[in-house]
Amino acid sequence: MVKGQLWRCSNPSLSEEVRQRLVNELMAARREVKAAKASADSDALKAARAGVHQAKVALGERGDVWWTDGARDFNRCKVENTPYAQWYVGSEAQRSAK
Repeated sequence: MVKGQLWRCSNPSLSEEVRQRLVNELMAARREVKAAKASADSDALKAARAGVHQAKVALGERGDVWWTDGARDFNRCKVENTPYAQWYVGSEAQRSAK
């Protein structure tokens, strides 16, 4: 959850070793995006963004869903427009009560 939007988490069935390797690849690709922006190299930026996308798909954060219960993917949806709205209100109330 970021700023009221749901974001898909990584596939929890990935082994820790695989997940860490993919996170490392993602972070390297993000650094490449930063470098490409700084150098104003549009070809490098396109390639770096493709690397970010590829890592996120491998992690399960984009692309086909990794869960098998048939639940819809609410990635990037405002939480109040999803079936999780009531859960979110309850979790926010618990957080503010602490």
